[in-house]
Amino acid sequence: MAKLVDSKETIAVLQKTNFQFKKQFGQNFLIDSSVLEHILSFSEINKNDLVIEIGPGIGTLTEALCERAGFVVAIEIDDKLIPILEETLSSKDNFKLIHGDALKVDYLSLLAEHKEFSSIKVVANLPYYITTPILMDLLEKRLPLKSITVMVQKEVALRMKAAPGTKDYGALTLAVQYYSNPAIVQEVPPHCFIPRPNVSSAVIHLSLHEKTPVSVQNPALLFKTIKFSFMQRRKTLVNALSSGFHIEKKDLQAMLGSLSYPENVRGETLSLADFALIADGIEELQKKS
Repeated sequence: MAKLVDSKETIAVLQKTNFQFKKQFGQNFLIDSSVLEHILSFSEINKNDLVIEIGPGIGTLTEALCERAGFVVAIEIDDKLIPILEETLSSKDNFKLIHGDALKVDYLSLLAEHKEFSSIKVVANLPYYITTPILMDLLEKRLPLKSITVMVQKEVALRMKAAPGTKDYGALTLAVQYYSNPAIVQEVPPHCFIPRPNVSSAVIHLSLHEKTPVSVQNPALLFKTIKFSFMQRRKTLVNALSSGFHIEKKDLQAMLGSLSYPENVRGETLSLADFALIADGIEELQKKS
């Protein structure tokens, strides 16, 4: 088992290097071995896997990943952590460290350097302030990922897994479920980290779809439809879409009626399949206008 997950080891590294946490990077280092084991177990890492880790911190999860994966690429933005990672992981010969912003990494070039791996997984304790942008960037790029297993804020995990009609259901839910099947595998309390975050966390596992679960003529229009539907949740779907797309309400009402949706239907009650039908209907309206 990796040594760095022990709180004493983590504290020793931090004291030795005089590391100062940066609030803007949302740094919370994992110090609970059972949580680490859950992450490794549900990500099902083996020697056939190329693993991408975002925000490795001092290398706690990275160390464990290197013991199981074929190769690990870690992306860290904090320049103060680079020498720490180079030292803590100096004995690992299946590890590459990239100093940079995960949202600016050329992942296709990165994967091209490791063509020997057909199974590619993302495993990370994500910085909470940038969780959604990172996840959506990875999903929208349609990278050949098998799965994404990440620690996120519990509230965000619940939104990704939510069902229609619930308070957590929204645009993020539909986007994540368009690309993957999400499962919350463990809730993680604040005391499992140094420093302790002010919120509870959760490990969520996203199994990437080989084929999207719905068929739609224009995926970009689907996501616009979803976005406009949830921008003002109190609005009926007709009012929300009319404002967003600048389409006459009577035309939208006629289109929704032809699909058997009531005039007062709201986006929060609709499934991904419903939104796909409505997006196709909007595309037809736009062609006529």
